[in-house]
This record gives sequence, C-alpha cells and structure tokens, in this order.
Amino acid sequence: MTAATHSSLFPRVPDSADAVLDGLDPEQREVATALHGPVCVLAGAGTGKTRAITHRIAYGVRAGILQPSTVLAVTFTNRAAGEMRGRLRQLGAAGVQARTFHSAALRQLQYFWPKAIGGSMPRLVDRKIQLVADAAAACRIRLDRGELRDVTGEIEWCKVTQTVPADYALAAAKAGRDAPRDPAEIAQLYSVYEDLKRDRSVIDFEDVLLLTVAVLQDRQDVAEQVRSQYQHFVVDEYQDVSPLQQRLLELWLGERDSLCVVGDASQTIYSFTGATPDHLLDFRHRHPGATVVKLVRDYRSTPQVVHLANGLLSQASGRAADHRLELVSQRAAGPEPAYTEYPDEPAEAEGAARRIRELLDAGVRASEIAILFRTNSQSETYEQALADAGIPYQLRGAERFFDRPEVRKAGVALRGAARFGGNDALLDEVVDLPSQVRAVLSGEGWTSQPPAGSGAVRERWESLAALVNLAHDFAAARPGATLGDLVAELDERAGAQHAPTVQGVTLASLHSAKGLEWDAVFLVGVAEGMMPITYAKTDEQIEEERRLLYVGVTRARERLHVSWALSRSPGGRAGRRPSRFLDGLRPGSTGAAGRAASGGPGGVERGFTTRPDAVPRRTRRTVARCRVCGRTLTDAGEMKLMRCDDCPSDMDEGLYERLREWRAVQARRSGQPAFCVFTDRTLMAIAEAVPDAGGELARIPGVGARKLQRYGADVLAICAGQEVEEDDGEG
Repeated sequence: MTAATHSSLFPRVPDSADAVLDGLDPEQREVATALHGPVCVLAGAGTGKTRAITHRIAYGVRAGILQPSTVLAVTFTNRAAGEMRGRLRQLGAAGVQARTFHSAALRQLQYFWPKAIGGSMPRLVDRKIQLVADAAAACRIRLDRGELRDVTGEIEWCKVTQTVPADYALAAAKAGRDAPRDPAEIAQLYSVYEDLKRDRSVIDFEDVLLLTVAVLQDRQDVAEQVRSQYQHFVVDEYQDVSPLQQRLLELWLGERDSLCVVGDASQTIYSFTGATPDHLLDFRHRHPGATVVKLVRDYRSTPQVVHLANGLLSQASGRAADHRLELVSQRAAGPEPAYTEYPDEPAEAEGAARRIRELLDAGVRASEIAILFRTNSQSETYEQALADAGIPYQLRGAERFFDRPEVRKAGVALRGAARFGGNDALLDEVVDLPSQVRAVLSGEGWTSQPPAGSGAVRERWESLAALVNLAHDFAAARPGATLGDLVAELDERAGAQHAPTVQGVTLASLHSAKGLEWDAVFLVGVAEGMMPITYAKTDEQIEEERRLLYVGVTRARERLHVSWALSRSPGGRAGRRPSRFLDGLRPGSTGAAGRAASGGPGGVERGFTTRPDAVPRRTRRTVARCRVCGRTLTDAGEMKLMRCDDCPSDMDEGLYERLREWRAVQARRSGQPAFCVFTDRTLMAIAEAVPDAGGELARIPGVGARKLQRYGADVLAICAGQEVEEDDGEG
C-alpha cells in the first residue's frame, strides 16, 4: 500500500555516495545534493518526496558530509518513521534517527527529567478520554460518547495551539471552531482535566511536547546539549506541523539553519488538530537564503487520474490554493475515472463489490484495491457488501498487524525454530528459507490454499500468508539469509509498525488513507452533505474538504471509481446530489473554469545569501509531455502542439481554416511566405487551444512577443468568432 510495502524486494546497498544518486530525476537530485543551509521541498502527491529526502540523508552520510548520529529526521506517524529508517538502512545510512515529534521529544524528556526537573517522571497515559469523562463527572456535566470524543479533541487542539483554559472561548471564536458544547463549559472541563492529571501524577501526549519545550526554553544547558547532539534536521509532512511542534523545532535548531522541510499545502487535511500550512508557505520569508525545490513529476498515477486531481485544485481558493502545484504524470495512459450514480447507499456498496469482483477476476490483487469514505460510519455497509460477495477485506485503523494474536504466535514459532531448528522434525527436509517458514507456519494454521469465506479464519490465514510472502521477498533479495535473519527483520518491522502486505481489499477513511496508494481506488459517498461534510460551513472548512477529496483521488495509481447515492436507504427520498467539487469535472456537469496553477513548474529556486533585496535566481527543469497520453515529447513539432502526432486532436477545423485564410492575406501584405507569419503547426496549436486572452496566446510556442504585438489582436478576434478586415492594401 505504501511505496515500501508495494515493492516486493529488499534493494541492495549502493556501493558509493554517487550510486545513491542513481535513478533520481533532476529535481530529486537537487534535493539530494542540497546539503547546506535551509531547504524547502514542495512535493506534490506521488512525486517521490520520501525517496528524495532519504537519498539526501544517505548521500550526505555516504559522502562524509553528515554524521549519522547528528541527523534527526522527523515525521508524523510511527509507520512513516519506520519506513524511513528502513530505506536509510537499505541505502547504507544506518544510525540516523528517524522519529515522530512525540517520540523524539519523549526520549529527550525521559533523559533530562532527573537533571532538569528532578524526581520520577509522571506516567504517560495512552488515552485521555477516561480522564475527560472523570473531569465531566466532577463538573456534573453529562456527555454522551460523541460529545466526550469531541471535547477531548478540543482539549487536544488547545494544547497544540498553546491555548490555556481561560483563553479558550476567545481563541475558538477567532479560529472559527464549531465548539461541541458551550465554550465556558469546555474551558471548565479543560481546567478540571489539567487538575486531575496533576493530582494523579500523569501526563498526556501533548504534555510531552509542552514539557520538552519548557525544559529547552528554561534550561540553556539542556538546550545546548541537545543541539550538540543533533545538528541537521529533516521534517516530512511539514504542512501538518502545529504551532507547538514548530516551537519545538525552533528550539532544537537554535540559531542554526541546517533544516530541510518537505510538504504540500494542497494536502493539509488536519487543521482540526491544529495543523497549519503557514509554516511551509512562510518558510522562504523566515529563511530568505533557502533553496526551494518543486517536485511535480507524478510517478504514481496515470495522466487521467492526475488530470482529475489538477482539476479539483484548479477550482480551489485560499492561500494553500495560491501555492498549488500542477502535477505532470510520468506514467502511460490509463482508463478514464468512472463516475456512477446509485439510487441508495446499499446499492452503491453492492455496485462497488461487483466491480471489485470483476477486478479480482481480471487478476488485480485484493491488496491493491481500496474503498475510501469520508466517515468511519460508512464502513459497515461496505463490509457487509464485500462479505456477501465473498471478497476478503481489511479495515485500516483497526488492530495493528503485529498486534494480531496469530502474528504474535507465528513470531514465537519462528523465533523458536531459528534458535532450536536443528531439533525440529518439521525442518528436517527443507533447506531454503521460504520452505522453512512455510513448514513452521503450517503448524500455526497456514495452508497452501486459502480457506473458503471471508470470516475470522480467512483473516488469520491472510496474516500468515503475508509472512510467507515476506519470506520469499527477503530470500530473493538476500541469498543465504537464515531464519534468524528473517526474525530480526520482523522484529525491526514490528518496532516500526511496518507491516507486510495483507491480501484483502482495504476499507479506510480518507484521513487514514493519507500516505498510502493502490492500483484501484473506489471513492464512495461523494455527495453533498458528505463531501463536503455537512458541518463544514466556512470557506476554509470547505476548502479543506476539497483537499481531502484531492488526497483520495491521488491515492489511485491506475483505476479510479467515483460514486454517490441519491438517498440513504432503499425507497428513501432521492434528494441528494453529487458533490459540488465534481462540477465541471465529471461528464455532463457544468462548473466554473479552473485557474492555472501559480505555484509554477518543477525546478529549483536558490535563495540569496548576501543582499536580502536581491531577486532569487530561478532555474526551471521541465519535461514536455503529451497532454493526451503523457509521453515525453522530443520532436519540435510535437512540442509545439503539446501532443503526439498520432494522438487525437481536438482542433476546431473551422477556426483553423479561417486562420489560414487570414494568414494568406497577411503574407500578401508583407510580401513574404505564409510560414513567416505563422507555421501550420502554430495555427494548429492556436486552433486547439482557442485562446481568449493575450497571455494565453503568448504561451503557444511559435507566437512570441513580436508576433503577439503585430498579429495578436487579429488572432484573438478570429478565435472569438469576429470578422477581421481583409483588405490586402492593393489599388
């Protein structure tokens, strides 16, 4: 599902620093070799950002520029951190710390607590919801389960935005938050919650960051010790940084600027937790000397999927939209996205299951298919539909792979076989690693053929089959590897929660799908009231919903199915309509035309280092690609049309003929050949683009500033269907 788990092999370690750079595109190579000063990587979906930053760290380490122990790479999930550590290890850069903000802060807090505060560190609570319930009881405030969850979310928001109870009402109003209870009640609950923590000598996850910030601010000696340890920082998903995390990062850095941040403002979907893209968008302002690299080559999705993704954002508004990136697919053409309307939600779920069955029958693996929805409450209908169709599935966000009982038992069995295998009759007749794993796991319930059905028995078999497949990949990449080596690999993955691929269709919310990808994606429930969600009221909230749909679209590699239902249940009133976000994008719909991306093409912008009023020098590295099939264009004539000669043309034939007639008159007037006015290719490009403004006409290859000034008014008039005087000047 991720780039790491999708790959079935374990790459060999590059034999030199230069070899680390092999296979990177020009922009990724710019990232990898920009090892000094602040660096900002604006990376669109599917553009290989993790590849770029891991190769940057590895290149620096292998070239002797960075010491592994002085590098701290920070991301937002344990899975992403584990994946980063794995990639760095495969690139020969073991020893680099890759952690979440919370994990890095917790280690520092535990280490410095005796010195900075004294005594024993309070116990860390895994879940704060019970403490919130106790605070509500102490305040004699009744909260149902939904309100309890929402109030807990408000307390978390307060803490990451560094808002104290007394300031909650004003801060919530200023941020446009829809408080789940009266703001005065929430402030009271928040205050009592903090009192209960102190009384019970416990802290929550937000306290870990708050306390670490406090220690680094108050104890200069501790801050200097941390800064002497970590001298180079890399922050992934920088658009999701909260004000509290940004403050911690600033304290880690001190006065230094050895910082590389990576993010995409168009994928900001966690503002309800306090995340803001402002830190990413303001990076150049805070660091005038920064190198900014834009990654827009999309290696994940087909041109058809990328076209829809770009179309979604072209109609967006707000600050994040002003900095959006126009993706350019690097893949061969695929099928157009499918749009389906259903009478009700059960019919929509059955339709998705039916199409998934067709994909499975066509050879697509179940693990390469996902159903994505806006809220977790939508999951049950799809679980039932898949079960009825006999299709195995897995719930994203449910029990973690390495926590499953069958996986834990399998790990114990494999560890025992690795240690005492010489006395195990099961292993007497097997010699290679995959055969050993199959033999051991056969005693735990694995068989060569999957069991029928899709219940608990099938789920257990899928877990064991994932371990068998992992053993095959491991042995293929590392000939001679032992069972003990595989057990060590499993332990490493368990610590990072880097699960192997499980064969089953993934059911996931759009939020939990961030960072993942599949061959086929079903975006379901894309109707008004669900997308955007009914409680999204402000312009900012609506735009975040649009970005959430954009994240969903960009999870698909090849096939994308978008659907909605007209009513919730069979026989219900058909009062729903497709999401407004699809207006002008789905066949048969109308909508406002989108605007061109202002974020610019891929490339690198180097910051100034001496005069702050100097204009940054900008180097563009772009590849001309066919706007129909996405193939790289090298022929000058094809580049003028921005399509392959054998790809279908959408040229207005009538407009083309009128342009030719006009050109003939201009050629007679000037006494020069017709091609000196405009070539046939340029006229074809104009007839395909049908520009309605001088700026659009100027962007067509072959026009240029001189010809725009001389002929632009005539050409635009002809494109608008107006008559142009054709007096040839004779008589």
